[in-house]
Formats: sequence, structure tokens, C-alpha cells
Amino acid sequence: MLYYAVVFLVVALVAAVFGFGGIASASAGIAQILFFVFLVLFIVTLIARAVRS
Repeated sequence: MLYYAVVFLVVALVAAVFGFGGIASASAGIAQILFFVFLVLFIVTLIARAVRS
């Protein structure tokens, strides 16, 4: 999931360089959402692993 967040971030940066503002903002938004979902899942996994141990 983190891979897809980085891919969308790169797409946003490339689109911004070429002047496609709408695509850049949409890609940046998707990258931000994926990154926060990754963080939440990572924290839940850490807590679950701590509880099991």
C-alpha cells in the first residue's frame, strides 16, 4: 500500500511539473489517503502483535 502511495505522489509531481493541476491535486489526495490508511494499519498491526506477545 505504501508503494501505491509513492506511485501516486510521483504521478502528482510529474503532473504538476507539466501543468496539469487537476490531475496533480487528485493524485496528491489519493496518495495522502493511502499513506494515512497505511499508517493506521501499521499501528493496528503493532498493537495486535504487542497484545499477542
